[in-house]
Amino acid sequence: MVRLNVDQMNRYVSPVNPSAYPTLSIILLGIGIFVMSWFFVYETTSSKYNRNFKKEILIAAVASIFLGFGGLFLLLWVGIYV
Repeated sequence: MVRLNVDQMNRYVSPVNPSAYPTLSIILLGIGIFVMSWFFVYETTSSKYNRNFKKEILIAAVASIFLGFGGLFLLLWVGIYV
């Protein structure tokens, strides 16, 4: 039977410095809101005949990624560790 010794284990270190959470949150949410607004403007100004499905999916995916990571760092910033 193998016994684990806590003194010999390495402590977990976060890959992102917690002091960078506010900066990352604001930057990523800002970029995400910009891309989301670009998507909304594209959808409202184009007609159904000249829309490009691949462009819509690409813009929506980029906005979703930035908003998702921005929301994650916002939660970490306020102390909700997910």
